[in-house]
Amino acid sequence: MSNAYRIVSAGASRSFPDTHPFIQQADGSAAATVYIGAEAGIAFRAASAAPAAAFIAIELDTECLAVHIDQSAESALENLLGFARFRLGDTEPSNLIELVRLPQTSPAAIAAARAAFEAAGLKVAVCGDFPGRIVNRLVRPYYNAALRRLDEQLASAEDMDMTLRLGLGYPEGPIALLNRTGLADHCRVSEDLYQALRQEPYAPARAAQVAMARLKRETT
Repeated sequence: MSNAYRIVSAGASRSFPDTHPFIQQADGSAAATVYIGAEAGIAFRAASAAPAAAFIAIELDTECLAVHIDQSAESALENLLGFARFRLGDTEPSNLIELVRLPQTSPAAIAAARAAFEAAGLKVAVCGDFPGRIVNRLVRPYYNAALRRLDEQLASAEDMDMTLRLGLGYPEGPIALLNRTGLADHCRVSEDLYQALRQEPYAPARAAQVAMARLKRETT
């Protein structure tokens, strides 16, 4: 099975903002295609269908892969996947690729995409097509809960972080982590998930909303 793929770049990519072996190893003549960038979904929709390609992958933000597919063509896209390389705020992207499958995505397409990412040293976790995928779905309620307990003065930020580091073995407490990676970015992601899921734990906590309001004021 060939791991060859080409890259179609469409705007700034959160997954690959800089040079990376996955980009360097791309082959412009390959049929398999990876759309990267903020406009990746638009670029995919503007391209011709490629049913014979081993896989087609579209970079996602917090949205579902299905939003980029016309309902009339959905059942035919057995080689289509979404993906995102997890990162918090503007920190360096992690080596984790969340690979999104549709119900009709073939095992062969999943295997081909996985092999392509792993050949570049990335680790792959496969998931269904849901807003926020795996990590964001798990950690955003946790971050919001920590911020709300801080507002309630359950403990100081330092004591809450220390408790979770020493009590549960986390490498970094949630308050320090959010302050380091950006409360405004947490607000953006959490708000996206809240709007998509309408579940209270995803509603951005007060401190995150304040950070976002300040960022908007400073940039307008």
